[in-house]
Amino acid sequence: MKCARLNDRTIHLHTYSREHYQFLYEEGIKGNLFCSHCGKPVLLRLNIAEPPAFIHRQPGDFPACEEACEPKPAKEERKEDFQESGVFRLPKGKAISADPAPGVTDWQTPRHIKPGTPFIKRPETPDMSLFPTVGLNTDQLKAVTETEGPLLVLAGAGSGKTRVLTARAAHMIEHLDIPPEHMLLVTFTTKAVAEMKDRMAKQYGLQPSKVRRLVTGTFHSLFYKILYHYDSAKWNGEHLLKMEWQKEQYMKKALYEEGVDEKEFPVDQALQQIGFWKNTYLPNERIPLKDEWEKQVYRLYEYYERQKKEHRQFDFDDMASACYELFIERPDLLEQYQSRFTYILIDEFQDINPVQYKIMQMLASPEQNLCCVGDDDQSIYAFRGSSPSFILDFQKDYPGAKTIYLTANYRSTHPIVSSADIVVKKNKNRYAKMLEAARDDAQVPVLFYPYDEEEEATMVVSDMKEKIENGAKPEDFAVLYRTNSAGRAIYERLHQSSIPYTADRGVQSFYSRRIVRQILAYLYASQNEDDTEAIKHLLPALFLKQSALNTLKALSITEDCSMIKALAKLPDLKPFQLDKIKKIVPFFASIRTMKPVEAITFAEGKMGFSEYLKNGATKEISWKKVLMTCVTSRLSPKNSKPSLTFSPMSITCGLLKKTKRMKTACS
Repeated sequence: MKCARLNDRTIHLHTYSREHYQFLYEEGIKGNLFCSHCGKPVLLRLNIAEPPAFIHRQPGDFPACEEACEPKPAKEERKEDFQESGVFRLPKGKAISADPAPGVTDWQTPRHIKPGTPFIKRPETPDMSLFPTVGLNTDQLKAVTETEGPLLVLAGAGSGKTRVLTARAAHMIEHLDIPPEHMLLVTFTTKAVAEMKDRMAKQYGLQPSKVRRLVTGTFHSLFYKILYHYDSAKWNGEHLLKMEWQKEQYMKKALYEEGVDEKEFPVDQALQQIGFWKNTYLPNERIPLKDEWEKQVYRLYEYYERQKKEHRQFDFDDMASACYELFIERPDLLEQYQSRFTYILIDEFQDINPVQYKIMQMLASPEQNLCCVGDDDQSIYAFRGSSPSFILDFQKDYPGAKTIYLTANYRSTHPIVSSADIVVKKNKNRYAKMLEAARDDAQVPVLFYPYDEEEEATMVVSDMKEKIENGAKPEDFAVLYRTNSAGRAIYERLHQSSIPYTADRGVQSFYSRRIVRQILAYLYASQNEDDTEAIKHLLPALFLKQSALNTLKALSITEDCSMIKALAKLPDLKPFQLDKIKKIVPFFASIRTMKPVEAITFAEGKMGFSEYLKNGATKEISWKKVLMTCVTSRLSPKNSKPSLTFSPMSITCGLLKKTKRMKTACS
């Protein structure tokens, strides 16, 4: 059906803005939508395969309701195509089509993407000569055994690059007797480092002592260790600016001095631009400024650098540039590291930036035993300075380098690989290559067209629920997305659904955010006014230093009161602090019996949390929306597995069901 009743008015989908479909979907779940004909409850169907429509909650056929919602045909009117006006013939009118051409907001039928080429099964016998438990195809074996001189391994998606890297390192250690401490394996994530070391110990049989001696790490960890070893006082981790809000403080001070309203200036974009410059240009290189915006950001950049220098601080991007400068200023130190690392392996080479690449080139000299594994088709981090040009120009930098292609995809099926190949071939600057899948599949990718991320999440979860009702299992599904923020809508829908699920890192990372821990601290403290951990997170929001925590513990004993009530008894409080605390303290008892959503809203408004955010805490766009959904959602139906595998969600949802715990600070 295309119509339904909401709040005593009729909703017609063909005239209703699609951006509000999600609202209608949620109203249906709440039981606020009714059939315009029979008056029974209806839902808005939003899934991948079918166009949006209102459907009755109970199963069955409702032909009368369907017919009542059909638009009535317009009455035909007699008209002339033209009318005469003197010597001119003018058009008299033009009928408006009942079915206008589809626009960008109209629902479109999903499209099945068929493979561009037929599947051909390539006969393959894995080579087990190096390791009896690990098979290598012909190209992988070449990449593993070519150990001397510069080497570029173009490893397509799913082609076994991790196997090549680990097998290569294991082969060099076990069969060529190269000391592990003379090898450097650089990756982009600590997770990749752990995985590779684990494989070398378990699959290749390397002794744990040898695996530990192999120098592995991310670029940041490698540069940090070099700098810390050189000057531990200057490059101590206590001086590192770890959080974005710490950087924003300096930027806001600079804006204040320039007379610019921080609310009208995109600080986050400016910081991203600064990071791009620091990763793209070597120290002392002149940065070309394109327009007035970049000139203004560059002034903020200079101020930011001065402030860091005055406070003896550094950020993550400083590690690479400082390491480069150190090697330029201290060639003797560079020579020591060159003698130490005689073989260098770099993973995800397409994501390297100019400063990182220059340092690796310096370390690889003079032997030039540099093995770089990557794929120019997977370069996606240009916004932070990385460039596939280093892969494309590798032969120019190292004329004698060998290039090996890994083109057999073992991860995905032929329809997926073929479809991706059609898209990738549109890249103008790339190595000519084509991935071939090792296996075929009858299912092909489906392309669908949601209006926005909200509708997309609803359609995906609805599709999962339908398939589960038809026999699929929850563990048959996986949802992938580029960033944690992109997964917000999916998490909301999964919280609302009865589908049990686990999350890799997205939800955990959300609950580890400082701002989320702080707002939850209001709820925890309302249930237990001596909750030390909660009060610890509350102190910054009350503009108090962490040193006040020990004082509060002592006051709760000497004054025989809770730590929350002891806030007003802190010594040396400024008048504005005392007034604020006296106003806030009674509110903890007030929010104790509120619903979680009401308590969060109350803490944000009446208890001053929003004021704290405005005064330079941080910029968190979606924390409140996600948290509101989490604290009001049920976890899972009875007798099913828990929806979540982490504690913050369970604690939050069950928070107000707890009885008030006894005070422990005074016991």
